[in-house]
Amino acid sequence: MIFIGILASIAAIGGLCWLLFTLAVFALPFFAGVSAGTWAYQTGAGWLGAIVIGFVTAALTLGLGQFLLAFVRPIWMRLAIALAFVAPAALAGYDATHGIVKHAMPSDAWQIIFSVIGAIAVGVTALIRVTAMAAP
Repeated sequence: MIFIGILASIAAIGGLCWLLFTLAVFALPFFAGVSAGTWAYQTGAGWLGAIVIGFVTAALTLGLGQFLLAFVRPIWMRLAIALAFVAPAALAGYDATHGIVKHAMPSDAWQIIFSVIGAIAVGVTALIRVTAMAAP
């Protein structure tokens, strides 16, 4: 039974890592949607209005990013737009990795080292996926 528990834990961690790498591209739209939804709720829009405004803001952020990556010509502007999507993804990767590593090792220095490695891995994956979203 312990062996099955260990395998299930490894499968769960692998599934969460796959989910993190898959959804890392959407960190900026998610943050924008949550921020707009929170603002709408605090200004009196109610739960339904806040959810609708959050979804609309997230969709517009993702759509605007894809549109700009497809039609902006200067490479430095495309890089700046891609980095706007990659920075929140790397931050989410750092936090997710730190949450996992915090339970696995007692040394603070090694926790930070592995968290930075996780942030770099998620950031690079997000950069590749963001640039793949843009039309050639």
